[in-house]
Amino acid sequence: MIELHPEFLTKNGQIEFAVLPYEEFVKIQELLEDLEDLQDLREAKQEEQDSPTLSLDEVKQMLKLP
Repeated sequence: MIELHPEFLTKNGQIEFAVLPYEEFVKIQELLEDLEDLQDLREAKQEEQDSPTLSLDEVKQMLKLP
């Protein structure tokens, strides 16, 4: 788990912004990109679950030239 060290900026007594150290921001950005990649992979696997498949040996046989 990432530990965050935010600084809060207020306006009229209300919190308006949270400011993070740059390294923490980059780490969060990387984690979000990884999550997005994982979601894309899961969606692709779901879409292709009923598609026909070939084994590696079958593909090798198909690619052999006479």
